[in-house]
Amino acid sequence: MHDSPVPSINLQLAAVHRVVERHLGDTIMAVHLFGSALLGGLKLSSDVDLLVTVAVAPDEGVRNALLVDLLTVSAPPSVDAVLRPLELTVVAYDGVVPWRYPARRELQFGEWLRSDIVAGRFEAPVLDHDLAILLRQVQAHGVALFGPSPEALFEPVPDADVGRALQDTVAQWQVPEDWAGDERNIVLALARIWYTTVTGRIAAKDGAADWLLPLLDERYQRVLAAARAAYLGHAPDTLSGQPDAVADFIRYACHSITVLHTGRQGAVGL
Repeated sequence: MHDSPVPSINLQLAAVHRVVERHLGDTIMAVHLFGSALLGGLKLSSDVDLLVTVAVAPDEGVRNALLVDLLTVSAPPSVDAVLRPLELTVVAYDGVVPWRYPARRELQFGEWLRSDIVAGRFEAPVLDHDLAILLRQVQAHGVALFGPSPEALFEPVPDADVGRALQDTVAQWQVPEDWAGDERNIVLALARIWYTTVTGRIAAKDGAADWLLPLLDERYQRVLAAARAAYLGHAPDTLSGQPDAVADFIRYACHSITVLHTGRQGAVGL
């Protein structure tokens, strides 16, 4: 496996690759690094984002064993001197090529799943609308650590499907229970979705927040600024203690994005 352009994570990436290779072996077609490591730079709590493409979909036993083993090469933010939180997605090649919406995801690992994995609760493969956004990110700025480049391996994701995926993502956040405990990340995710809906481009979380802040009323600015500061490690995360303000921001952002998407389809390619 090649070193990444980010030396600080190469030891972790090598350990992750050993784990993935142990379970997926010669079915591995490619491993791509994308996300914050290459777009805006890793922040204090940033995940290391990897997409693994395999030639043959793993069976249940392989998936579950891989998820358990990945716990050893990932850590919650600021807990380990070497390990960052890992977000790793596995797709089978014929599940995403030829492209279709939604595409099939074989497996996803993330620190938010740690307690479920430890308890032996494993998610089955699913049709995942978010793969449209993920693959667009990989195609836009991903780097091959193993195998061919993203543009050589995957078909382009149509703009219309990226737009559908953004709308399907926004639709997930309807009531406070949908964002409880994850307020900061969802506020920043909405800033990124808003940015992409308007511009057709993809930005880092803090970059999207910087773009959106001047466009908001003061009460919404306060919520987004607090999320941005916590993400960058400039201030503690206090958003869980502001449920009404967070709910107002999320509802306003979801409504605004939906209106923009409906009114501007085709205007910016989404």
